[in-house]
Amino acid sequence: MDPNLLKKLNAARRARQAAVMVTDLVDGRDRLVMKGDPVAGDLGDAVARRFASAKSGVEELEGRRFFLNVHVPAPRMTIIGAVHISQVLAPMAQMTGFDVRVVDPRTAFATPERFENVDLVADWPEDALKDRPIDAYTALVAVTHDPKIDDWPLIEALRNGSFYVGALGSRKTHARRVERLSAEGLSEAEIGRIAAPIGLDIGSQSPAEIAVAILAQVVGALRRPSGNGKE
Repeated sequence: MDPNLLKKLNAARRARQAAVMVTDLVDGRDRLVMKGDPVAGDLGDAVARRFASAKSGVEELEGRRFFLNVHVPAPRMTIIGAVHISQVLAPMAQMTGFDVRVVDPRTAFATPERFENVDLVADWPEDALKDRPIDAYTALVAVTHDPKIDDWPLIEALRNGSFYVGALGSRKTHARRVERLSAEGLSEAEIGRIAAPIGLDIGSQSPAEIAVAILAQVVGALRRPSGNGKE
């Protein structure tokens, strides 16, 4: 492998940026493709599929064979609010492969007894996420119902291109949220990425059922990045 390409790949991995190393199996030439880079034709379609699946493999395209070596950051889920839904969602998300952190400054809710074996931070999101910024491979789930706690991470997630942004609340609650986020300078398109009401519409009622609906929507967004899991 070209040492310069390896250097770029390692830098991308440290920065939690997705990349695919494309190797032409006929002549051995390598090419590093970052997520978002334009790639024409069938190869572009294959690269997009590999980014979505996060699986490496061989592709036969236009009479040539390519090995696509996928390097995708481990997905994270940041849950804002140590509530009943979070108690179910956090372990479910961990079992699905997400690196989960639960954040809530309300120490009556954010207790180790309620969140065993979960990365729990009883602090304001602005401080709790300094060492773990929300990025494109982070799902942001805001479930406190409190704008003083939810709004900052929602804004950060939208501005940083988080692959999933969801917020609990009624349509009336969300309408007020839209007003606040608009006042912070977010565009209509950015705010429109928020899944609200949160979760797939499966008629869920209990905290466990709501957690199932949220996790399914998050996985949909991860595997179908263009739709934020709303389909």
